[in-house]
Amino acid sequence: MPSGRVRHTSIKQALAGILLVLWTVPPAPAIGAPEDFPKPPRLETQVAFWKKVFAEYSENQVVIHDNAYLDKIYTVIDLRPLAESGASDETLRRERHRRQQQELNRIDATLVRLAGGGYTPDDLAPADRAIFDLLRDIDEPRKFTQARERVRAQQGLRERMRRGIEMSRRYLPYMEDIFRREGLPVELTRLPFVESSFNIHAYSKAGAAGIWQFIPSSARIYLELNRVEDSRRDPLAATVGAARHLRDDYQALGTWPLAITAYNHGRAGMARAVEKLGTKDIVKIIEDYDGKAFGFASRNFYTEFLAALEVEREYKDHFGEVTFEPRMQYQEVKTQHFLRFATAARLAGCSSDQLRDLNPGFTNDVFDGKLYVPKGYTLRVPGGRAQAFRVAYANLPASERFAQQRRLYIAHRVKRGQTIGAIAKRYRTTVAAIQVANGLRDTKRLRPGRVLKIPTG
Repeated sequence: MPSGRVRHTSIKQALAGILLVLWTVPPAPAIGAPEDFPKPPRLETQVAFWKKVFAEYSENQVVIHDNAYLDKIYTVIDLRPLAESGASDETLRRERHRRQQQELNRIDATLVRLAGGGYTPDDLAPADRAIFDLLRDIDEPRKFTQARERVRAQQGLRERMRRGIEMSRRYLPYMEDIFRREGLPVELTRLPFVESSFNIHAYSKAGAAGIWQFIPSSARIYLELNRVEDSRRDPLAATVGAARHLRDDYQALGTWPLAITAYNHGRAGMARAVEKLGTKDIVKIIEDYDGKAFGFASRNFYTEFLAALEVEREYKDHFGEVTFEPRMQYQEVKTQHFLRFATAARLAGCSSDQLRDLNPGFTNDVFDGKLYVPKGYTLRVPGGRAQAFRVAYANLPASERFAQQRRLYIAHRVKRGQTIGAIAKRYRTTVAAIQVANGLRDTKRLRPGRVLKIPTG
């Protein structure tokens, strides 16, 4: 794992100075050095598959394919007519699940029959013959049996990719500048197309969040993740963390294909792959590494990146004219005290929703007023509002400026025989903190059934 904890202050310092002249026209995609991100011939099939997923197949289509030979497509389930008829999202979801399971069962039954042998190709029914011909050039002794373990369903991402391209221009100019400042290729700023399609609200089952999909363990190394801040959800702060994460991966592994794959699979996992196979050749690792956790997502992560890079670069060919989100426009101010978020919005002359849109890296406890915006925090305010913020701040009543952060409390009902010391230990706080929160003088007599406020913030 990377050494050294990147604190939020250093992230804010890295973000300082990237507020450039505001653009009214989105920038053209950056052109990078091909040698940084090679596309070996043996990866072209995978890249072509993912380009179709990103740019051709609709979210209302499901591709049933072989997960090792991505050009082996059994069928494409097409629910676009149903969607165009006005079917609800729930109806589409149920029908997609039903049709997908139906096709998976049909393909599996066919592969079982083909694996049984005892036939000539001309004896096969048309549907069985189609699958026989599809797998004809695979040279494996038990190919039909093995193929049963590799059948996979992939939903199309065309609409999501188009929306991601539109949304990306809100942040990409700043993100590219961050990567240049960190000395990294700007093409890497396109990884969020693979991770989240620039959806700042993206959240995975594994707990990954934000456009860069940081999991909590990595976020605690490269970002801020606590009761006040979750900077995974701030696209610019998270970009600083992602740049440093990728730089550390590259320094440890030596090539960008390995570093990019490590962003998904983990740096230690890729180091094991290099050591086991004795090579840094991404093709050999994708084809031959059999690490337990090196599954479909990890094997395809680099080729997905290459595909997304090409689709975004050629967006007009795939999507025609698109409507880009305007570049985020803001100025920065620094708080001198702890403030309510609503107060900060009022000082900035905007709504809380507008301020939240510019500062999405706070937790809901801050947005809801349970905790304060920290003292010394660099806050983004709408463009042109920094001076007005400072003037209003100078006139802010003392009653709205706070010297310390608020505490959050949870309720605990005292059980018979419980001591305040045991309660403090359970909640990882102190006896003194519980006393202050509840106005307790005598800690030896805790009446069973009494509800105590336990400070946790």
